[in-house]
Order: sequence, then structure tokens, then C-alpha cells
Amino acid sequence: MAPGPTAATMRRGNEYPIPKTMQAWVLGGPEELALVEKPVPEPGPAEVLVRIDAIAVCATDIEIIRHGVPAMIDGELPFNKGFTPGHEYMGTVVKLGPTVDEFEIGDRVTVEVHAGCGRCQRCREGMYTSCLNYGYREKGHRANGFSTDGGFAQYAVNNINTLAHIPDEMSDAEATLIVTAGTAMYGLDVMGGVIAGEGVVVIGPGPIGLMGVGVAKALGASPVILTGTRDGRLEMGKQLGADEVVNVSREDPVEAVQRITRGRGVQYVLECSGAPNALNEAARMVNRGGRICLAAFPAEPVPVDLAYLVRNNIYVFGIRGEGKSATHRAAALMAQKRFDAKLIHTHSFPLAEVPTAIRYARERIEDAIKVVVQIRQN
Repeated sequence: MAPGPTAATMRRGNEYPIPKTMQAWVLGGPEELALVEKPVPEPGPAEVLVRIDAIAVCATDIEIIRHGVPAMIDGELPFNKGFTPGHEYMGTVVKLGPTVDEFEIGDRVTVEVHAGCGRCQRCREGMYTSCLNYGYREKGHRANGFSTDGGFAQYAVNNINTLAHIPDEMSDAEATLIVTAGTAMYGLDVMGGVIAGEGVVVIGPGPIGLMGVGVAKALGASPVILTGTRDGRLEMGKQLGADEVVNVSREDPVEAVQRITRGRGVQYVLECSGAPNALNEAARMVNRGGRICLAAFPAEPVPVDLAYLVRNNIYVFGIRGEGKSATHRAAALMAQKRFDAKLIHTHSFPLAEVPTAIRYARERIEDAIKVVVQIRQN
């Protein structure tokens, strides 16, 4: 008599009905999004199929839809290729690819963007967000919403290396914010990691900056200082853990940091504004030997006082995305409720209204911070 199915094989069975086609937004020319029917993709080895339950709109999505970069598909811009943008999503594992036993059907997961190619020097170093084969799918590079289909759709295939488990009590909308928190975490990581009791300035109270405040405080930074121009967002920064906030339209930010730290300055600055003079200001906020991470970029080239950086032995880092598994660490902090990421979620829309969601995020309508597309209706 043949043995019955084991618990493991039952778990691996398809417990979720999967249609042959799905709704997905695809990019035509610049600023042209259309809702179409696409085949539901099949997961390969080391991949799973994720039913997308919610996705947040990121400023990078807006840039891709408008300009194409930094998305790149086989060395070309993503326009008119049937490409689905969007990368800050979470969902439910509904199908496992061959050999996958790291996840189970029904697992709730959040995703990070980059899997990398796994074969270049940067990927071997763990810097898969800076993969040297970026955009070339035949060489194995995968970055959902950048070089492969993303999350403004009902389903997506993800490499298992891009997935992080989330607790059942975490809402779909909150889980979409883990990638943003992971980007802030990566910025703090590349500066050497926050040492408890060291000061951090976060410039710019956008989504990454606000998450940077929460992550820095959760890691023990003190003081955590947030600078910006909008009182409402600065107040939100306080709720996320900022010890001090500075409205730069009323006070010089460098003088404010020196006042707050009694002339000592801070060890780290996480620059999230992209303001033209931000790097020069950051250099005068850190003490000698201090560290600056650039997590945003100005629209145009800007002059920088390099001599000041050199004289004061100041280190400057740039980051791309949420590398070195920072998303997993951010997810852990959020699961432990070390800071309330939900504060930055301001608006929600259904899948059919993705263009409206993008417009709210782009134009900051009603002071939108993080706009979430709720695909799975509770």
C-alpha cells in the first residue's frame, strides 16, 4: 500500500487557486501606464510566486515611469516592453518553484528589490544592489520593478533571497514600508553601524528620512536630530523617536546641530533630502572623522567643498537600495515594535487607481508621504 502524503508534501501543495492571467499595469512610453491582462508568471528554481497583497509607491517608481532610469532591461530603457513597475510590495507565497523549501505556501512575506546576478564581484561581496551585471537578465540579474516585472500587479515571481517573513499581526500596509526602513538601515550600515550613544542627524523628513529616524533611535543613537522645512513632518519625526527637530526655514541647520550638541557635532549624518547644499551642510554637522551617507541625490550637479572633507577626514558614502539584507533587520525591528512605521502611511487606493496613487505621491496631495495600493481587499 502506497504511503499517504506527508505533512511536508501537503504544505507544498497548491492551497491557493491561481488563475492563468492577472491584472497588471504596464509601462508604454514615458508617463503611459495601462491596466492589462498578463499571464501569471511561473516560479523557477529558487523562486516563489507571490500573490501581491499591497504595494507602496516610491519616488523611484515615479522616476522610472517618467524617465526610465534607473530601470534597465537588457541594457535598454524599460519603455514599451510590457514591463510592470513597482517594487515596495508584500504578499503571500502561493506557489513554490523547484527545490524551494525555505518558504511554505501561505507564508506572508515582504520583498526587497534586488537579487543580483550572484556571479559578479559585487554580488559575491554581498553588494547585490550594485550588481555589475545590472539589467542583464540573461546573466541572472533580477531587480523586480527595475529590470524584471514588479508589483503593480496581482502576482510576481521572487527569488527566495529577496523575501523576509512578516508576523501575522503586521498589517499589509505596514509591511510595504519595510523596504523603506531597510534602505535607511542600509545607509546606517555602510557608515559602520550606529554605536549606541552616538549622535545622528537625518536631513529631510521624507519616507526614508523618517524611517531613518526610527531605525537610528531603535539602534540606540543619541541624540537623533531631524531637519526639514515642514512642521507636520518634523512632528512625525518626534513620534518616531527624534530627540530634536530643526525647521531649516527658521534656523540655520548647522548652527542648530552645534547648539544641540554643545559644539561637539555628531558622528553620522544620513542625507535624505537631495538639497543642493546638503553635503556641505552635513560636513559641518559631523565632527572630525565623522561619516555621511547620501541616500538621495540632487537633480543637477552641485559644488562640494572637498578641501573641508579632506582636512577633517570626513567619510562620504553613497547607497543604492536596501543592500546586505538590511530589509531583514528592519523587518525585525518593526516586528518588535521598536518604532511605529505606520505613521508615514497616509493614503490608500485600489489596484485600479494606481495612476491616482502615483499622482498623490508625486504631487504630495494632502501632504501624502507613503501612498499604498491595497490589492488584496480584506
